[in-house]
Amino acid sequence: MKKINVILADDHQLVREGLRLLLENQPDLQVTGEAGNGRELLRLVQRCPADVVIMDLSMPELDGIQATEMLKAALPEVKVIALTVHEDESYLRQLCRAGASGYVLKRSAGRELARCIRAVAAGGLHFDATLAAKALAGQASQSLADRVAPAAALSDREREVLILLAWGYSNKEIAARLEVSVKTVETYRSRIGEKIGLHSRTDMVKYALAQGWLRENEPPPPA
Repeated sequence: MKKINVILADDHQLVREGLRLLLENQPDLQVTGEAGNGRELLRLVQRCPADVVIMDLSMPELDGIQATEMLKAALPEVKVIALTVHEDESYLRQLCRAGASGYVLKRSAGRELARCIRAVAAGGLHFDATLAAKALAGQASQSLADRVAPAAALSDREREVLILLAWGYSNKEIAARLEVSVKTVETYRSRIGEKIGLHSRTDMVKYALAQGWLRENEPPPPA
């Protein structure tokens, strides 16, 4: 099994130690480095393998937003997840503009962070549902309204698939959950694209937020 390489960036050593213990209990995750501030992180990623960086926002020297911008400019393939106490949607908007792929609150369960890491490492997005709804729903409604068909165009199963995709599940994970083949999930994705004009996962996330589906449906537990 190929492991996902994770770097931790937080100015509190106890937090880093706790995160390391949490993540290294997962068979597919490994911590390859730790940094106590943004500048240290930027030096570290040059010499340590990293697929995902777990980024605190309130760090000395360079804060998490500045560090994310600089990291993504230098190494765009590395995914960034903000792990923070900040529940203000303005932080989420700033992180999205900086290039982050995930936003998890420190009060969340450990399994939520692990699932977020897997989702962004696979190329997906994973944001705290309540904050994402506040930050993006209005904007998403307006930007997508002119180019998508009504949600009523989707069948119940297509809607279910879209919600799972928006939560960051892969085709294989959705197939296992719904007890269908991966090919069937691909067919549902194709139908969703044909019916409402959405093909990228990013647009699906925005659309699901605009419909309120991610507020109505908590992220399902792993199958």
